[in-house]
Amino acid sequence: MLSRIAESMFWIGRYVERAEDTARILDVQTQLVLEDASVDEEQTCRDLLASMGIEPEDFPTTLTIDRVLAALAYSPASPTSIANALASAREAARGARETLSVPLWEVINTTYLSIPSRRFESLRPPYVFQWVRERAGLINGVADATMTRDLGWHFLLLGRFIERADMTSRMVASTALAGGSPEQWRTTLRASGAYEAFLRTYRGVETEAAAAEFLLLDRLFPRSAAFSLARAEQCLENLGDEPRRAGFEDEAHRLIGRTRAELEYRSLADLITELPEEMERLQQTCAAATDAITRRYFAGAEAVSWKGVQV
Repeated sequence: MLSRIAESMFWIGRYVERAEDTARILDVQTQLVLEDASVDEEQTCRDLLASMGIEPEDFPTTLTIDRVLAALAYSPASPTSIANALASAREAARGARETLSVPLWEVINTTYLSIPSRRFESLRPPYVFQWVRERAGLINGVADATMTRDLGWHFLLLGRFIERADMTSRMVASTALAGGSPEQWRTTLRASGAYEAFLRTYRGVETEAAAAEFLLLDRLFPRSAAFSLARAEQCLENLGDEPRRAGFEDEAHRLIGRTRAELEYRSLADLITELPEEMERLQQTCAAATDAITRRYFAGAEAVSWKGVQV
């Protein structure tokens, strides 16, 4: 398929997933600040910015939830904001307009139109985060229901799962850097939509190690790092040529497969001991795999930069 269309489908998947995951993170963290008077608002803001790869020193004044929300949710000019991700998803959809189903284009375009009309800006927490999750779910549901399972579909899923692995690693790393208390891990599980599934899996026994294991290594939960990397591998296999008898010609496939294997086959104790560093390596893998995908499939394009958690 045309590299322009392949690139557009890939970034639609990434930007929609980025908007949803950012909304999940902000939803839980802002509720924590508003509902618990003992929580340090400025430190929570610093943790939020660090999880998105933003230096808190870039803000000249005291950090508050309102300022962080402007940078991570409402400002279309901020490259890490929800508004920017939704606008970028719509721009990518324009690049593949002739291959998208009419319902899929309409739901992406309608979601974007809430930004220039200022309707998105008028929504306040927690309603804005619920709206973003619902719109992302609607976009993904329409794509699932109306797209042919061709190359474009696999590029869309590839972008979605690489972004999901990256964002899960950010949530886990920020929790570990903040101290990794039981309450912080509970907050991270809720941000991932994983809390109820975690309780059922571990029969109500909550420990920090179990929470990290579930978010990183569970092969059945669709937002775990291992699940996302495995699905990204499957997409790359579907996009590739005939299977090779030895090794991998596709650099992205090799990078993602090696990282998934290293993650799954390391002992949990070793993984927990070096959690921030391991998550930084996972983010670097996602960035390197994106570069490799760009070089192989998207002629003349440059991969969008995406900073990692500051460790």
